[in-house]
Amino acid sequence: MSDGKPLLKPGTTITVRLLKAPRPDVEYPAEVRSDDGEHLVLVAPWFGDDPRDMGFAVFEPGDVWTEHYWRSRWYSIKEVRTAAGKLKGWYCDVTRPSTAVPDAPEGPRLEVVDLDLDLWLSADQTQILRLDEDEFEDSGLREREPETAGQAEASLDELEAMARCGGFPSLLAW
Repeated sequence: MSDGKPLLKPGTTITVRLLKAPRPDVEYPAEVRSDDGEHLVLVAPWFGDDPRDMGFAVFEPGDVWTEHYWRSRWYSIKEVRTAAGKLKGWYCDVTRPSTAVPDAPEGPRLEVVDLDLDLWLSADQTQILRLDEDEFEDSGLREREPETAGQAEASLDELEAMARCGGFPSLLAW
């Protein structure tokens, strides 16, 4: 049920725009797989031209990201697989709820405001890492928007709790 929220049509190629102020925004193409008005599922290739060693995983050309966004949750979860389909893990971004813009003049897009907190869950579910907490502290969000900062931290705690109890599969079902 869409509850009047604009839906993105499965099979449509859209632009995902990650708003990362003050750092440069990131844009990349993705294909819509499902949109029920609340939970949006996209598939996108790794958007970099070169491998990126994150220390806990290497993201590289050919990797396939199945990305899950919600219009009311303060995070997104991305399942990362190799080109051959082997699961690497789940990369989670703490964000404001996502906004779909199906009729944007430049084409359909999804806008997501990144709040700097991230979580990684390895494929074997033994490695759970809270990431970028230093960037979050340096962002000044806690001083500018204390309620938003509190929501961001609560969302990271929620993601970690789900990761620890194996809660991603049921949440990501579509």
